[in-house]
Amino acid sequence: MIQDNYNNERLTMSVTSITPNQNSTQRKTRNKLRGRSLDSVAMAEVSELLGDAPRRRDLLIEHLHVIQDRFGYLSLPHLRALSAWMNLPMATVYETATFYAHFDIVHDDQPAPPAVTIRVCDSLSCQLAGAEALKAALERGTDASEVRVINAPCMGRCDTAPVVEIGHRHVDHATPENIDAVLKGQDFHPQAVAWQALDAYQQAGGYELLSQCRRGDVTLETLVEMLETSGLRGLGGAGFPTFRKWGFVRAEPGPRYCVINADEGEPGTFKDRYYLEREPHRFLEGALISSWAVEAAALYIYLRDEYPAVRELLSAAIAELEQAGIVEQGYIVLRRGAGAYICGEESALIESLEGKPGKPRHRPPFVAQKGLFDRPTLVNNVETVYWIPLLWEKGAQWFASQGRHGRKGLRSFSVSGRVKNPGVHLAPAGITLQELVDEYCGGMLDGHRLLAYLPGGASGGILPASKADIPLDFDTLQPHGCFIGSAAVMVVSDQDDLRRVASNLMAFFADESCGQCTPCRVGTEKMLALIEDDEWDAAQLTRLSQVMQDASICGLGQAAPNPVLGLLKDFRAELAASNIIVKG
Repeated sequence: MIQDNYNNERLTMSVTSITPNQNSTQRKTRNKLRGRSLDSVAMAEVSELLGDAPRRRDLLIEHLHVIQDRFGYLSLPHLRALSAWMNLPMATVYETATFYAHFDIVHDDQPAPPAVTIRVCDSLSCQLAGAEALKAALERGTDASEVRVINAPCMGRCDTAPVVEIGHRHVDHATPENIDAVLKGQDFHPQAVAWQALDAYQQAGGYELLSQCRRGDVTLETLVEMLETSGLRGLGGAGFPTFRKWGFVRAEPGPRYCVINADEGEPGTFKDRYYLEREPHRFLEGALISSWAVEAAALYIYLRDEYPAVRELLSAAIAELEQAGIVEQGYIVLRRGAGAYICGEESALIESLEGKPGKPRHRPPFVAQKGLFDRPTLVNNVETVYWIPLLWEKGAQWFASQGRHGRKGLRSFSVSGRVKNPGVHLAPAGITLQELVDEYCGGMLDGHRLLAYLPGGASGGILPASKADIPLDFDTLQPHGCFIGSAAVMVVSDQDDLRRVASNLMAFFADESCGQCTPCRVGTEKMLALIEDDEWDAAQLTRLSQVMQDASICGLGQAAPNPVLGLLKDFRAELAASNIIVKG
């Protein structure tokens, strides 16, 4: 009886819902899909731009670049069109586009940016060279409706500071006058770079080692022994022995990949650009030998977007290899970053190669086990593989015999700041800062006295002039709270304000934090606010630093406090002279 009444009630309700009467309200139905409708013009433009390009997820950032390059910005209609074209959720496309600094997102209620954008590098080297005054002058002297002037992080040209970028063209030693000349000339394309082409490189013996490896004349064991004897380590920052990394990747089942990290975003670092611009084929041979060593299915090169001229010459060099039959077409994949310092971290780089926001992965597993496309992946720095053909030519003992103060090998120091001859200087490992400045950099600038130096870029810490006799190499700086990293040496003089130096570095870390973990995301912002006060609480800063070092996922948050800790340790008197009261 109860069940019959229940069934009758359900039947009555269902009939009522289907056949409304005068007292019922008819349910409204949706006549279109949820969300914003596609703009037919934007869809046609995206389809025409991308043509027959593959629609794989890992190409999302490449496709965003195509649209950005064509229009100068990314509108929401174009992002929606790309979402439909790639069959990806709009949330995925938007999240990726907004993660990277070089993508300009224009929302529906916003005007398009001016046709010309001047990006003024605000790294420490450029700040020391007057970038702030330059930006102010540009803002006063340009029409904001026609030219946009904005800050930008390190462009990897610290030896020619201050630097600006207009379109894809860099202006070194920038002044309002030479910038105005570029604007009037309307030539915003990358400057041509003179580089050693394939014929010249082969005439000098280039690619012979690669050929011997492929023929079996040189065995893997012989190469590994050479690397071990030479002591070659990763030259992107971590300093891990190269031969061991090869072994870890080879121990994993195939298919495997090889990835070259050419995203040197550490402020003060430009050595990779230096070698790529001059000898791209030596680099490519070393990269291909590394790929051969781990039997990689493909070789990926992740190049920072700040190097447009390098991108053009690498594309040409790869085309030469393909035409000569040295590599199969498509084996070397050149990918373009989009302005994210965090992508220098190997797992974040791999996320970016897969078309995602560059957020570091939790480890384990390590990328040697599960890297690109979840396959074992060898990740090496540009300079690391650049050395491989040279070591074979000159001998491992030749390399190992270099060095000073008990160290072995050579180091490529990117030197910037208050020295007469900034640039990339190839010097013995273990050389001291004082020796480097005196023997290779022509001394300090006239009227400047050494006050401090950063031995490893923004994250490598800061040391006083009294410690300019410490050997610069792996494992020598850690007792002093610093590390050499990629050997980016930034020299600060007695005419510089140390708080402004620390604020510049911490602002960089706060801006470049990927935001994935709270200790880094909140910690960098909090530390920046604390050091901008005239009263520093040393205990508070030390506690915050410890939390960031212990709990951050990756090296960005772990290393961000290093400059502040260095100032607290070695520069109390200088801080006091700048009217900063340090408590504790």
